[in-house]
Amino acid sequence: MTACSSPADGNEQIGQSDLTAALGERFRNEVSPIQAERGYVLTLSLIQTSSLPSLCRFLFWDLGCQFGGMIAEELSDHWCLHYTFLLPGSGWIDVLLSLPIGTTTVPSIVAEVNAVDWHEREVEDLFGIHFEGHPRLGDFILHDQIWREGIEPMRKSFPVSCELKRKLDLEWQPLLIVGDPGSFAMPVGPVYDGGLGESVHFLLETVGEDVIRAVPRLFYNYRAVEKLAEGRSVADVLLLAERFAATSAFAHSLAFCQAVEKIHTVEAPPRAAILRVLICELERLRHHAGAIAAICESTAFGVSTAHASIIEEELLRASCVLIGHRYLFGLNIPGGLSRDFESGEYQRLLLSVDKAEKDLSTLESRLRYSSSFLDRLEDVGVIGIDSARYLNLVGPIGRASAQHCDLRKACPYSGYEGYAFDVPCEKEGDGYARLRVLFAEATQSVRLIHQAIDALQPGAVRVPCGGSPGGAALGWAEAPRGAALHWLSLDEKGLVDRYHAITPSFSNWHGFHEAAEDFAFQDFPIILATFGLSATECDR
Repeated sequence: MTACSSPADGNEQIGQSDLTAALGERFRNEVSPIQAERGYVLTLSLIQTSSLPSLCRFLFWDLGCQFGGMIAEELSDHWCLHYTFLLPGSGWIDVLLSLPIGTTTVPSIVAEVNAVDWHEREVEDLFGIHFEGHPRLGDFILHDQIWREGIEPMRKSFPVSCELKRKLDLEWQPLLIVGDPGSFAMPVGPVYDGGLGESVHFLLETVGEDVIRAVPRLFYNYRAVEKLAEGRSVADVLLLAERFAATSAFAHSLAFCQAVEKIHTVEAPPRAAILRVLICELERLRHHAGAIAAICESTAFGVSTAHASIIEEELLRASCVLIGHRYLFGLNIPGGLSRDFESGEYQRLLLSVDKAEKDLSTLESRLRYSSSFLDRLEDVGVIGIDSARYLNLVGPIGRASAQHCDLRKACPYSGYEGYAFDVPCEKEGDGYARLRVLFAEATQSVRLIHQAIDALQPGAVRVPCGGSPGGAALGWAEAPRGAALHWLSLDEKGLVDRYHAITPSFSNWHGFHEAAEDFAFQDFPIILATFGLSATECDR
């Protein structure tokens, strides 16, 4: 196990002034740099639409930026497309493309930045913007055999209360790629008993025993959370933000609250910032215990599954005792936290997390020397370093393939820059590497919880947040599964005009096929478990 180093940690860091100079030299008269705030360090306004692909390629490949995601915003007379990139050590860059509202076609950048693939498909499905050059649009979030074309539910003209009549098309057929003699496609799901407990369909194409092509199909429970948020109060939308993915509820609510705080230019009090770190790491520790249990279950190790599940359950109970909710609902609010805690409550929590760390260490030692267990994980579901970069994988999945980015270090928030901790990384990129990262990150979370409790000082846990004019901002957090971004726009009344969440599962589902392909069918459920993905995080 090694600790990742990032450009932000060494001499490779690129300052904002160097970035502006490089852009001016490369894209003079094509891009207008604008000093930004509210989550971004720089906004690059495109003067020429044709420059979009080359600019995004320059940021992603030449400068080594991480691709954060894409945000589409419909205003009264024009579109705003935001392409978000992270330059570690400097901050978020907003590539802004403004177009007349009548524009229906935009250049695709998928050939330059493959990670934008699903983002462009999402915008095409929900807003009706066609991305010229994209190899496959349509039949994504709005499934063709259920939804008719041209609905565009995220357009402002589409009423929230509209009742759509859906009709199942029994003649619909999936798009198949493998056409060799003897080839066949094996459908799995969407009712899938593979530990997910969620609706997801897999189409596995083959000509023998190995999977040649694996396509996950999600969004069976599309809930239109972002549409429902329009016109609602911040407090109402916070309830949506922390509930669409319960296993990462605190991280998502934190990213949302930080976006609100940036709009209103307020900061949570120091005590609240420390407590947010503490609860974030408690959530990460509990999540990783559950993810480890799922991996053990996929390999039919019943005793180890029970061992990890007991650890997860004990941490859930400790969360409930401290917060009042097993999944940490209701604690984050814009401006801080909804309640404070007494010192005795922290000491009880420490007993629980220290016991969890000890039990996880025992479990890891037992698994490390179990050859039948390792045979199912080592050299299985491999994603190479170059592929992980190309796919822009995030969180433990990316770090198991030497992708160093962790927002707690690359773009610190809530005071994380003041804590001492390592970002564990592996380079093998197989199922066992992903498992080792989970164990190591759990240990670091316990270390962070101790530091947070030691750093606590008396003080307020919230400040007033509100009253200023509307605006837009980006909030972020390193959720247990990876980078979570929440983009929020408020109107002049303080109501939500546009809300968009970019989740780590959305990012990593896109790259799952790389791990599943060229491995045997019996490896598929194990590979899926080592990814620890959530369909619910995508069904927004």
